[in-house]
Amino acid sequence: MTVLETQVVAEELRALARERDAVILAHNYQLPEVQDVADYVGDSLGLSRQAAATDASTILFCGVHFMAETAAVLSPDKTVLIPDLRAGCSLASSIDAAALRAWKDEHPARSSFRT
Repeated sequence: MTVLETQVVAEELRALARERDAVILAHNYQLPEVQDVADYVGDSLGLSRQAAATDASTILFCGVHFMAETAAVLSPDKTVLIPDLRAGCSLASSIDAAALRAWKDEHPARSSFRT
């Protein structure tokens, strides 16, 4: 896309977000074009907190799925959308619940959380 085409799309997205009472959140790792159209750019926790603090009824979360899930937990009365349901995190995918429980059992002093 040309710079002009990118600007036109960004303007259309912002207008649509206003029309739909939506806030656009983008993670630091998103492409600059995505960050430029976002209302807020930040890290996972900061963006989820921003989602909870906004008055918007809809949150468009441009990040990985666990970030959108966290925003939904913190904002149960809001609709949380994620553009790509396949957007995952290699670190989060590196362990499953059973492996985490086993690790916690082996290292009780290193974990303050229980499952």
